[in-house]
Amino acid sequence: MKLGLVTAILEHMNFEEVIDFASKNDIESVELACWPSGDAERRYAGVSHIDVKNLTDEKVDYIRAYAKERQVSISALAYYPNPLSHDSKKRDEAVEHLKHVIKAADRLDINLVTTFIGRDQTKSLSENFAILETVWRPLIDLAESLQVRLGIENCPMLFTEDEWPGGQNLMTSPSNWRKVFEILDSDYLGLTFDPSHCIWQQLDYIQPIYEFKDKLFFVHFKDIKLYPDKLADVGVMATPLEYMAPKLPGYGDVDWLAFLSALSDIKYNGPTSIEIEDKAFEGSVEEIEKSIQHSVNYMKSVMY
Repeated sequence: MKLGLVTAILEHMNFEEVIDFASKNDIESVELACWPSGDAERRYAGVSHIDVKNLTDEKVDYIRAYAKERQVSISALAYYPNPLSHDSKKRDEAVEHLKHVIKAADRLDINLVTTFIGRDQTKSLSENFAILETVWRPLIDLAESLQVRLGIENCPMLFTEDEWPGGQNLMTSPSNWRKVFEILDSDYLGLTFDPSHCIWQQLDYIQPIYEFKDKLFFVHFKDIKLYPDKLADVGVMATPLEYMAPKLPGYGDVDWLAFLSALSDIKYNGPTSIEIEDKAFEGSVEEIEKSIQHSVNYMKSVMY
């Protein structure tokens, strides 16, 4: 497994600086953020290290050469919107930009896009499943025609009041994964699996590795810390950030040795990315960069 990094945390850097930072810090690959330009509505969104909409042949050659010269591979292009939003304008914009990302992945010979399925918060779970085919089949058809795989992250996007109660991503649990894969049957649709999202949902994050081994396209290394005293006070009906917090790998409740052991059982050799969303280390650019370096060192210590 190549140890990589989700680049959204490096919003203060351009493409070249991201690749140089990765090269200098023993980071073997990067999952490059590819949001459209403009203001973002939430943290880590809106970061763009490749302008996929205006990608020229010259830029394609430049990006590939720059990364290759520094021995950093681009494991995936990342764009995490809500393609099922009840706001038709936002939905259409998300779908259209996702098409640009898929086409860019093909041109760059990356052939993997990491994203969300999305969810219409105004509709029930069953109503959301009913509209999946209409929204997603054209995207999957495009991905299949270009042989670009789509790795859907299992983050519920249910953290703040504006995302409550349903969240903004259907891909939350093994039960939902089975349903999505049944409706959207394709070898090019799979999982970007982050074990931390299972922790606060009280889900098993080991067993699904075995069941969904053929759908495991990408793995995120992010941790979550539950605060039992806070949970006991507000309960599971509260917004999750009231009783948990994203943490650096090793600073939360994920058993990384057990997780990596399960990945070795299935002989997973796909891409990985450390994902940094720990507010305790966001006081400055220097702190952010040190937190990445610490996380790389920690993950290497348990991986090898």
